[in-house]
Amino acid sequence: MAESAKKVAQQVAQQTEDRLEKVAENIREKFDQVTGGKFSDKIKEGRFTDQVDHGIDRGRADVKRRKQGGST
Repeated sequence: MAESAKKVAQQVAQQTEDRLEKVAENIREKFDQVTGGKFSDKIKEGRFTDQVDHGIDRGRADVKRRKQGGST
């Protein structure tokens, strides 16, 4: 009886693992649909290399103006 319970537990574990793999695949597919392709591919293609953080530049310009006596 213990061996049959062990087999059943192994089968349940395998079924659970298979279901989780299907869920993970579905999530990957949905994510690719939402992002219009693989996000990592877009990063590798350099999609985000031309974006600049303008907030830092503006902050530096404001500090420079204050030091020169101008208002922000």
